[in-house]
Formats: sequence, C-alpha cells, structure tokens
Amino acid sequence: MKIESFPALSNPKATVLLLGTMPGAMSLALKEYYGHPRNHFWKLLATILEKTPSDSYAIKKELLLENQIAVWDVLQHCERQGSLDSAIINEVPNDFTTFLKQHPNIKLIAFNGQKAALFFKKHVKVQQSYEFLTLSSTSPANASKSFEQKLKEWKKIRNYLNAS
Repeated sequence: MKIESFPALSNPKATVLLLGTMPGAMSLALKEYYGHPRNHFWKLLATILEKTPSDSYAIKKELLLENQIAVWDVLQHCERQGSLDSAIINEVPNDFTTFLKQHPNIKLIAFNGQKAALFFKKHVKVQQSYEFLTLSSTSPANASKSFEQKLKEWKKIRNYLNAS
C-alpha cells in the first residue's frame, strides 16, 4: 500500500532536525506525527525540555516550534504493509536540498532510529556539514530499551538547542 509522509513541522529558526522514517499506521490515521500512545517521542521531548507532557497535538507542535526543533520524515512516500520500517519498499525521499536551504540554522540532524539514518544515507546528499546523531527509535516496536535508556541518548539534542 502506498503511503505519504506529512509536511514538516518547522520554523526557519530551527537548529535541530529530528527525522523519522515514515509515519506508522496509527499516526497516519490520526494525521499526527508519533500518534501511537505507546510511542515515547513526545514524552521524551517534554522531559528533555522540562515541560509537562500534553495530550494535545497543538501543544506538542508548539513545544517543538518554540524550542527550534523541526520534525520530518526521511521519506516522502513509500509502499508498506503495516507500520514496520523493515517492510518499506519503493521509497522516495523528501526534498532535503530545499528544506535545508529554508532552514539555515540547522546544526544537528538526528535520526529517530537506525532505519531513518540508513534511508537518509542512501538517498540524501547534503552540501554543507552538519552534525549527525542516530538515536534509539521511540517506536513501541523498539521494546529492547526502556524509556530511561532512550532518554539518556535523546538528551544529547539539548546541546544543539538555542537557549530561549
């Protein structure tokens, strides 16, 4: 089944770009990034930014934007049955050349899981130097690491955020 990514959540002041691979089935149904209730993404970011986690998608998006964090997916569209990245075929990447020109303050490109990093390396060539960081996937399918273990890794993005 062909599936499409969401538009990026970003503003031109973003200093960190967090990249997933492609929204899972529940996220696609909800039309929200990281919509699965057991996905740790939003809880990790709220904890890192010392904010109270919210169930409101509007508040979650605002948390990103006010902290200069952009979120997008490596892939624009692909074919996949279910939600697992390992099932992805016929992938087409998003337009990172344009995105990065429109976001000149990006310092760090961080990947939410190994597959996001692999697809980025396979399909994307960047013209300037960025820091790259591959983090543990926040997906509920990644049950091998606890929230606390993921948090320890994900806290590294704080070094790239502008102090508000």
